[in-house]
Order: sequence, then C-alpha cells, then structure tokens
Amino acid sequence: MTDVLPPLALLNRESAILEFNRRVLAQARRPDVPLLERLRYICIVSSNMDEFFEVRFADYIEAARKPGAGVSVRDLEAVAAEAHALVDDQYRAFNEEVMPALKREHIHILNHDERNDAQRAWVDQFFHHQVRPLLVPVGLDPSHPFPQVANKSLNFIVRLGGKDAFGRENTIAIVKVPRVLPRVIKLPPEISEGGQAFVLLTSVIRAHLGDLFPGREVEAFSQFRLTRDSDLEVDEQDVTNLRQALRSGLTTRHFGQAIRLEVVKTCPPELSQFLLEQFALPPAALYLVNGPVNLVRLNALIDGADAPALRFEPYVAPWPAGLSPDESFFDQLRQRDVLMHHPFESFEPVVHFLREAVRDPDVLAIKQTIYRTGSESPLMDLLIEAARGGKEVMAVVELKARFDEEANINWAERLEAVGAQVVYGIVGLKTHAKLLLVTRREGTRLRRYAHLSTGNYNPKTARLYTDVGYLTADAELTSDADAVFQQLASLGKTRPLRQLLQAPFTLHRQVVRYIEQVAQSAREGRPARIVAKVNALTDVPIIEALVAAGRAGADIDLIIRGACMLPPGLVGITDRIRVISVVGRLLEHSRVLYFRWGPTDADEALYLSSADWMGRNMFRRIEVAWPVRDPQMRQRVIDDCLVPYLHDRKDAWQLQPDGQYLRLGADGPSAQQALMQRHAGSL
Repeated sequence: MTDVLPPLALLNRESAILEFNRRVLAQARRPDVPLLERLRYICIVSSNMDEFFEVRFADYIEAARKPGAGVSVRDLEAVAAEAHALVDDQYRAFNEEVMPALKREHIHILNHDERNDAQRAWVDQFFHHQVRPLLVPVGLDPSHPFPQVANKSLNFIVRLGGKDAFGRENTIAIVKVPRVLPRVIKLPPEISEGGQAFVLLTSVIRAHLGDLFPGREVEAFSQFRLTRDSDLEVDEQDVTNLRQALRSGLTTRHFGQAIRLEVVKTCPPELSQFLLEQFALPPAALYLVNGPVNLVRLNALIDGADAPALRFEPYVAPWPAGLSPDESFFDQLRQRDVLMHHPFESFEPVVHFLREAVRDPDVLAIKQTIYRTGSESPLMDLLIEAARGGKEVMAVVELKARFDEEANINWAERLEAVGAQVVYGIVGLKTHAKLLLVTRREGTRLRRYAHLSTGNYNPKTARLYTDVGYLTADAELTSDADAVFQQLASLGKTRPLRQLLQAPFTLHRQVVRYIEQVAQSAREGRPARIVAKVNALTDVPIIEALVAAGRAGADIDLIIRGACMLPPGLVGITDRIRVISVVGRLLEHSRVLYFRWGPTDADEALYLSSADWMGRNMFRRIEVAWPVRDPQMRQRVIDDCLVPYLHDRKDAWQLQPDGQYLRLGADGPSAQQALMQRHAGSL
C-alpha cells in the first residue's frame, strides 16, 4: 500500500517566467560572453518583459479579479515585487557592468554633459533638421486633454513655469515621440574622438526641451513609457470573417488597458503620480528605471557598432550530412528519411525542398501550415509562385499567432489573390503544428513527401533557435499528415492516425500513458527512464504523472528552457526528478520526448513534437508529435538533442525545490558549443 501524500504545491508559473529571464540576464554578466552580446541579452530581457506585461501579467491581473480563479491579491503582489527586483537588477547590470566595459572598448553613449562642443553642435543640427519637425508638444488644459498614449511608445512629461502665449498658467505638457525616429544615433567618426560615439534620442530631446516651449521655463521632466494589455481577443464564434475581425482588432491593440508605467528614477513624484492617475494605475505599476525606458532599442547600437571582436564569432551552418543539394530531393527521400538539427545544420534544405516541389511539373499539390514566417519569407513567395503556376496550394494560416497577426493576414491575402486555398484552422484552436506536404505524380501512382518540424517556417529564427526538421516519404507519416490537412480544411472526423499523435485528441493522453508505462516498469524492477526536452512544463496532469513515476522509481531528466511548475528534489516525492534549463548563445526550442520501460530497444519510444507540455498546447491547439523509428536516426536524436544537454556544465542551470535555479558550472562543456564543433568542425 502506497503512502497517501498531500497535494504537491506547484511552483508559480509567472514566477517561473521571471526566473527564466533572470537566467537570460545572467548571460549579460558572464565575462566569457562577448561584450556586445552581453548587451544583447539585456535587450532580450527587456523584450521578454514587455511581452510578460502585455500578455502574462495582464491575464494574471484579470485572474486576480475573478473569485475562484486561484490567484489572490497576495500572489499578484508577490509576482509584481519579483518583477520590480528583476528590472532593478537589469539596469544595475546595464549601468555598472556592461556600459563601463563598453567605454573601455571606446564605445560611448554620450549624454549632454559628456558631449564636447563639436558633438553638441552636431546634435543641435540633427535635432532641428531631423527631430523637431516631427514633434508636437501638447500643453494640457480643458481644450487639450491628455493625449492617447500608444503601447510601448516613447513620451515625455514636462512641468512648465511661467505663462503660455495666452497668459494662462497651464503647467503640464506631453511630448509624444514618433516611432519613425531612430532611438540610437551614431555620431560621425571625425567628432567621435578616436572611438565610436552614440547618442540616444531621449538625450537629444532632453537637451532641447526648452526649444519646444519658447517663453516657458522647463522646471521638471521625465521620459515615460506605458505598457498595455496587447492580447487580441476575438470571439471566433461570433464573427463571420476571422481575418477581417483581427485586422480591425489590430487598429486598437496599441490602446488596450494600461498595465505598467516606466519613468526615469529622477522623475519628480508629482509627475509620476499624475501619470498614474491618468492611466488609472496603482503605485505598484510604477517602474522607476535608471536609464532609457526602453532598452530594447539599444539593439541598434549593437548592430551599428563596428566591433566584430565584441560579437559571437559567426557560425556558418553546414548542409546536412547525407543530403545532396545536387540531386533530386524526391529521389533521395525515396531511399531514406533525413533529419536536420537547426541551426547547427542549415535550414536551406527546407527552402530547397519547397523550391524543387514548386518547379517540378510532376508535383500536383502543396499543403503547408503557417504560424510564424515573418514579414519577408522565401517560403511564402514560393507558395505564391506555385499557385500562380497552377498547382493546388493549401495554406493553413494561423491568424492568431501573437504579434505576427498582421504579417500572417498579409500573407493570407496575397495567397488568396493568386488562387491558393487558405483556411484559418479550427475555431477556438490555434494551429501550431509545423507541416509541409507535397503530392507528386510518379508514373501511375501518387506519392507524398513531407517535412515535419519542431519549429517555425522562418529562415531568420532558424539561425537562432534550436529545432529539429524531418524530411520523409514514409507512407504512414505522409498519410497522417494529409489526414490532418483534410481535417483542418473540412472540419470532418478523420480516421485514426497511424503514427502521428495529434492535439487536442491523442497527444496528451498518449504522453500520460507513456509516463504511466514507465512508472509500471519501475514498480516491477525493470529499467525505467524518461528524458524530455520542452520549452515549458505547466500541465498539471503531466506533472502528476511524472511525480508518480518518480516515486515509483523511474529516473527522470527534464530539460525545460522556460517555465516549470514541477518542484524537483523533494525528498520522497520528486527526488528522482531533475530539471535543468540551458540558456546559451541560441534559444533552445526543440521538443524531444524519450521514454524507456524495459531492457530492450523495443521497450522505448522517442518522439519529436511541436508541442510544449502546457495545457494550452495539449487542449487548445492543433499540435503533432511523430515517432523516430529508425534505430540509427533515433540514436542520433539522443546524441544530438539530449545527451549534450544532460552533461552541460557551462550554460545549464538546475531547478531547486523552492523554484530558484543554480548554475551548474562555468568552465565545463557547453552543449551548444559542442554541437557547433560537431557539425561544422569549429566555432
């Protein structure tokens, strides 16, 4: 009889997201990371925090307002305090570590006091010719109400002395800064005193605020930035055209409910309080920052600095071994499946595969899911070319891919304009599966070829994210892929899939079954092992199944990049479960699931998947997972995607029972560096 334990207290999801950003921020403090890349990690944290407030924290606030939602005011305050502490640490790293190091490399961000006469003269000319014509300062009075402030836009609040042109004493003015203006400006070399000198747009405007209010005294001022709830909410059951509804929603996204207010730490309290009142925000929503209110924009400095030695050494991904670019992919895939590990191996074969399909007269039909492709995409251009060429093209465009809605709407309209069949998935479910299916006439029969992936069809992010792509002509896999496309188009029931697991139908149930099978093997004293690599673990039934398997004696390693709600290391409960997070040069994005429940190779399963272990992925999205059945290819996935990460002692962090992470080392092996060396021979 097993002991009955009280319910396991799970870790807070929002705190886990903030902990991930602490690990990213730690990259900015590593002396072995090139200096400009350290600054880039600071920018990444800012971008991540923007999304945290726009989406996660906005939902968390809403949940705290609803009785029974499981979020208390105390929970809300605790997460807000963690967010404040993280932002303070971020600016501390920026001001005390990265910026002094940049100065030592003769890369300077000059404020007004630091600029010499020649630099001030240049900035003055720049302001009056490039900036001043686009600024419209607004003095507040009953006929000039507080202006609408867009999400994440740059603004100034100014307190003025004296009287206006009409003899009145209106004291508050707002200056909205257009997004078209560059936030970082590089000074010409001849006035940079032998180094590289930059000025921030905020510093330029700050030095010339008096010019915007002639005849008035600028008594106090601050730059400020407002973050709003930016999650698009569309009632899909109540709209006749989802694309039109989303396009309409995009026009109001920038003016959602206020969530966070950022001002510089020197902002007078009466001005910050005035802003809080205008946006109906509590004091906890105010963030006093020691520097620019939007560090994301410093990416322009990283890109504009002439200092290759301060960046990561360029990595040129090789063509995958065993796949020739000079032979027909169709001929090669009839002989064997091909696995590609990006970005250690090039993403170009995926583009090559689609290009060959588009230009092959024997290819009759092409079907593809589109989630995040970017505003410029060779793959989408090829689909348009295929439709124009008379091929049957079906595109499943996910219009609700957060912050990619506009790009996806534009692609959908362009595809429809050339005759492609465009569908938007299933009402209430995001289509997150990554599938590309080609149907080709070969003699008297039709043969299918497919590409399945753990990541998006985006060549840009494919150079930055780790993902696994799989090219195959396997009859069962391609037939399953076709059945998924048929379902997405017709909304009809499909036959049971032979190889693919699909959310929201079979994926969650089968994952839990595999975990339970491993647990049973452990109870019987046989080998029992689970290794899973996903981006997040928040699904409670999966967590409960893992805990039960660990208590039964299974050895469990979880490689979770981001949020993990399972507390490992609790004696007698989760002490056979280890959770690590790898944060390095690349963003870990691949999902790999390994289960072993016996002594032979027949007692194991390995899947690649588009889905994380989150409730939304399992029940509110269309996702797929597919098995890797070839023994050699399975071993390659284990050797490439799992083993190096389990032995990482440079970029890996281990989750502690209290939700904190400890870095495992600084001088040991790095999984990402090892894989770069393995595939390309050198960094």
